[in-house]
Amino acid sequence: MTEVFTLGEALAVVSADRLRHDMGTRLDVEGPELTTAVGLARLDHSVGWLGRVSADELGVRTLTVLRGEGVDVSAVRVDPTASTGLVVRQRRIGRSSHAAYYRGGSAGSRLTTGDVPGEAVQSARILHVTGVTVGLSGYAYSAVHHAAKLAKDAGVLVSVDVNHRPHLWDSVEDARQGLTELAACADVLFATQDELGLVEPALASVPELVVTRGAKGASATVEGLRYDTQAAPVTSVDPAEVGGAFVAGYLSAILDELHPSDRLKRGISVAAFAVASPSSWQGLPTRGELPP
Repeated sequence: MTEVFTLGEALAVVSADRLRHDMGTRLDVEGPELTTAVGLARLDHSVGWLGRVSADELGVRTLTVLRGEGVDVSAVRVDPTASTGLVVRQRRIGRSSHAAYYRGGSAGSRLTTGDVPGEAVQSARILHVTGVTVGLSGYAYSAVHHAAKLAKDAGVLVSVDVNHRPHLWDSVEDARQGLTELAACADVLFATQDELGLVEPALASVPELVVTRGAKGASATVEGLRYDTQAAPVTSVDPAEVGGAFVAGYLSAILDELHPSDRLKRGISVAAFAVASPSSWQGLPTRGELPP
């Protein structure tokens, strides 16, 4: 049985210190759900990932990465008429970066309700979704909510990462409405400190709220009790897309039935491995590499 099922978009990533000057660039694939899936698989959990990928080399690379990490991609749809979305990321001052997205009409944005495998969702222990996917298109928005309803009806725990990306929404109000509707589905809700205001109307109904605060650590409020943990001391190589790694660690601890304090510690530990790597997923730890 698949323990965690997730769905989302995979993006190709081209990164460099300065594109106009660098003779070499780095090519990778990423996506918060992809990172979470890989992170959970490396921690010995069974994971399924659903998305639409292109039929070109970038789509093949995405599937190669996921298969190589032991993630079940049997539900993936290959779209021969769409391309893979692309993000071009430049590192400027220190560890800050600038990203430009090229994802209009991407394969990932074409995910539909008909792509969602009901049996796979309803037989999982956890369904994990993010605000990135609902912001891609009306089709993807419906697919995520359809999956969440299937999970709710079957008693599957629904995990939601707010993951607000302003460039995916027409306005702040559109983002507020869309992300609040998604947050209202959550049994476990992940948000940054800055995202709390966007989904405030849904917070009172969330059984488990997990808030990340960067260098200030993270907190979890479970059944009215709050738990806090500090950030791990680590030399940051690339802090981009670290949220999916934290979610992987936290959900792993839920699956292992650990105390909320230990859930936070595992989330922080897995995120630290991601921050110390130039890739959001390549540096993620195995279970044997986690601190005791």
